[in-house]
Amino acid sequence: MEKVNLIQRHLKMAQSRQKSYSDVRRRDLEFQVDDWVFLKVSPMKGVMRFGKKGKLSPRYIVPYRILRRIGHVAYELELPQELAVVHPVFHVSMLKKVMGDPSLVVPTEIIGVKDNLSYEEIPVAILDRQIRKLRTKKIASVKVLWRNQKVEEATWEAEEDMKSRYPHLFEEQKENVEGN
Repeated sequence: MEKVNLIQRHLKMAQSRQKSYSDVRRRDLEFQVDDWVFLKVSPMKGVMRFGKKGKLSPRYIVPYRILRRIGHVAYELELPQELAVVHPVFHVSMLKKVMGDPSLVVPTEIIGVKDNLSYEEIPVAILDRQIRKLRTKKIASVKVLWRNQKVEEATWEAEEDMKSRYPHLFEEQKENVEGN
C-alpha cells in the first residue's frame, strides 16, 4: 500500500505541474448572442503533411451569427443552406471573433468544404527548387504554391513526394524550361 500511495502522490504532482503549464497559455473566449464569428476549417493533405512542422495555417470561412450559447464552451451558429448537413453547434476553439480583417475570409463555395469541415489543398505551381546537402546524401525540395493561398504561404515539400502525387506540375515546369 505504501508503494501505491507513493505512486499516486507522484502522479498528482505531475498532473498539477502539467496543469499549471497549460493554464498559463489558456485564454477564456466568450461570445455574446448576435456576435459574428469566423468558423475554422482545416486543410486535408493526407499522409504527406502529417507530422511535419510548418503546416498550412487553418482557414476561417465566412462570418456567421451566433444564435445562442449552449453550456460554457459551445455556441449554435446560423449556418447557410449549403452547410445544412453540418451540425450547427461548435466548440469555442472552432470560432474566431470577427475583427474586420477580410483577408482571412475564404468563401465556402471556392474551397469546397466537406461535411466534416475540412477541404483538400491542391498545388497550383512550383515556385522554386533547392537541394540541401547532408553528410551522406542530398535532399531535393520544391517550393509549392497551394490553391487559395498567398505566395508568402508557399511551403517547401520533398520533390519525390510531389512528383509521385502531382506529376502534372513537373511536366508544366519542364515545358516552360524547354520553351525558353
